Amino acid sequence: MTDRPDTPRDPPHDPWRVPVNVAQIPETGLHREIEADSAVRRAMAEIAGLREIISAHASFNVTPRRDGRFHVGGHVKARIGQTCVVTLDPIENDIDEPIDLIFAPPEQIPQMADLIDDAEGEGGKTLDPPEPIVNGFIDIGRLATDALFLGIDPYPRKPEAVFESMVEVRDPEDHPFAALEALREKPGGTKGGGK
Repeated sequence: MTDRPDTPRDPPHDPWRVPVNVAQIPETGLHREIEADSAVRRAMAEIAGLREIISAHASFNVTPRRDGRFHVGGHVKARIGQTCVVTLDPIENDIDEPIDLIFAPPEQIPQMADLIDDAEGEGGKTLDPPEPIVNGFIDIGRLATDALFLGIDPYPRKPEAVFESMVEVRDPEDHPFAALEALREKPGGTKGGGK
């Protein structure tokens, strides 16, 4: 399939796109299950620097709130292929990351961010500002990608792999004044700094 000039292309940093039109979300909410196909998994693995993404599945509940806001909750589950940082053997790891976000129309975000700052100033717990609804859509594919990337262990290792540092045995002849010692002991050199 070739791209037509008038067809927008997905940005290379956003391979898993699943936009949900907020105008079509019923009052009772919307449940979506999404699965990344092999092309999307390859693209995500390349972005994340992974050997491979074997599977990636996400489950979402999008629930309307008042004033045009939406709560998005769910989970991302994935199986990824990495390289053990100790043995350099290929390994596989599972990811299970929760998602719990509020989306709001862009014009509400500055006001809501101020309210969050005020609540934190009064000793409340740290809250995240809402995410913007972009052009009437919430991209749950991008949310799944972000959650998957957050769940990646940057230093993966096999369960039995133990990092052992190299223990260097110091040479007794290796010290800061070894070169001076060598000069002192040369034939014709002076010993003890005498004449």
